Amino acid sequence: MQGGQAESSPPPARRARVGAVVDRLFGWTARAAALLTLALLLGILVSLVIGAWPAIQAYGPGFFTSTTWDPVSEEFGGLVMIYGTLATSLIALVTAVPVSFGIALFLTELSPAWLKRPLGTAIELLAAVPSIVYGMWGLLVFGPLLATFVQQPLQSVFADVPVLGTLFSGPPVGIGILSAGIILAIMIIPFIAAVMRDVFEVTPPMLKESAYALGSTTWEVVFKVVLPYTKGGVIGGVMLGLGRALGETMAVTFVIGNFNQLDSLSLFAPANSITSALANEFAEAASGMHQAALIYLALVLFFITFVVLALSKLLLARLRRNEGARS
Repeated sequence: MQGGQAESSPPPARRARVGAVVDRLFGWTARAAALLTLALLLGILVSLVIGAWPAIQAYGPGFFTSTTWDPVSEEFGGLVMIYGTLATSLIALVTAVPVSFGIALFLTELSPAWLKRPLGTAIELLAAVPSIVYGMWGLLVFGPLLATFVQQPLQSVFADVPVLGTLFSGPPVGIGILSAGIILAIMIIPFIAAVMRDVFEVTPPMLKESAYALGSTTWEVVFKVVLPYTKGGVIGGVMLGLGRALGETMAVTFVIGNFNQLDSLSLFAPANSITSALANEFAEAASGMHQAALIYLALVLFFITFVVLALSKLLLARLRRNEGARS
């Protein structure tokens, strides 16, 4: 019986040949998947350039500095949309990162065991809420609350202050750049908090226990042990949230005001963003300069996202070089 089993099993040389063929096929498949991704990215870029070429030829770099957006006379400038996209994303990032850091810190270092799992699940469920629900909630519920309890008090307090008075000017109606930025912050908090929590948990317990044994406080352990060990993952989570904020469409469309003029730098004034302009106008844009200008905006958003990711990679590389210099 044992002799029959030994005779039925393939010889080692044949198994080695089969294994080599399987490994070669696996390598080709993985390489093809990577090349397909790059080809798709290049195809998207080429299609955007071709679609936006009439606007690129007509307006050139002046497209980035012009605030005029008049489809009737075919005069287009993207400064209002670019400013709205960057301003709302910056507000979202400044608001969401500290909150996400506090959530991740509480879940990994301070939360009791019975609360850790249900609280983490509840925070992750926020990421499953559709963006249009956030937009409707922001327009119907959050906007009026923001106008009554935040915008009006800020205007009454800082009306005569030179810089803050300008930032807090405008109609306190609950829609505008500040409202869109806060809604975006609520939307990206689950993504950043989940990534931070996961990378905090991969810190070796021995490192933290050693720091506690030397008399370090929780604050010192987090900032001198956990963050240096996990800074790559933390920056990656922040960049993930920023990419989500830059590309969000429906929620921003509901609460930003969709106003194609840049009268002031007020955070309360209605504005527009690249994504909301594309969502509102692309379906009705006639083929020609209007459509080309919208595709030009999409191309600008593509490059903004690329620059953000490139800067994050450069920052991570610089941090690694500094680690090598210190060691």
